[in-house]
Amino acid sequence: MKNMNRIAAAILTALLGIVFAMPAVTAEAAEDMMRISDWAELLSDDEEAELSDQLDEISERQQFDIVIVTLDSLEGADVTAYADDFYDYNGYGFGEEKDGILFLISMEERDWCISTSGYGITAFTDVGQEYLSEKFLPYLSDGDYGEAFRIFASQCDDYITQARAGTPYDVDNMPTEPFSPFGALIIAAGTGFIAAFIATGIMKLGLRSVFSEPKAESYIKKDSLNLTKNYDLFLYRNVTRTERQKETGSSGGSGGSTTHTSSSGNTHGGSRGKF
Repeated sequence: MKNMNRIAAAILTALLGIVFAMPAVTAEAAEDMMRISDWAELLSDDEEAELSDQLDEISERQQFDIVIVTLDSLEGADVTAYADDFYDYNGYGFGEEKDGILFLISMEERDWCISTSGYGITAFTDVGQEYLSEKFLPYLSDGDYGEAFRIFASQCDDYITQARAGTPYDVDNMPTEPFSPFGALIIAAGTGFIAAFIATGIMKLGLRSVFSEPKAESYIKKDSLNLTKNYDLFLYRNVTRTERQKETGSSGGSGGSTTHTSSSGNTHGGSRGKF
């Protein structure tokens, strides 16, 4: 079955060069399309079956296609164009706007790409995708592809739910990270320091019988210091002043999603990178 998939991948890659002339698959046919196409054979049969079930469950419940594709090579094709065309010409997406997201990786080029469509452009903002990639990239880099894909799918479920609640993950609304053990240790140390500072301050206030002397001679033992001169001569001073550079702040991005048009004329958002 894997060999058949490899042959199918090679054929699809060749056809993408003339894909603009191909008719789109109907929405009804899309229901029969696999949401996981592991043509690079990165997953075991059990992993692929488990991931397929996860993608189908989330996609049907959310009415939002989540698709994963792995390739041996792009054969010179642009990764963004490939991902967009794969999504469009295979009929993925729910509703008139073709709501969904596709995640593609190519092993030879070590490329990854996300393509969003319809409501996916709203649910997966540019900043949101950056955060999402930080979740799966460590596992891609380590070769733990099954875990990377599981994380991608579960994060997609969260993103869609968040967006439909009216507040997509974006510049001023990102997921809250749980405290790490190291963070908890820092907080505990800080609390201890503050408590110690308060305690020593109270002890200091209790030393009312101890006073500082206004003259330095009070701290010198008698006849222990002999000065040969009774004055010091101040010759000159040299002061160099350097102007402090003012920091230039940035207003930051305004949020939302950057979009582009695929060869089919459809609008997509997305992001890309290396792993």
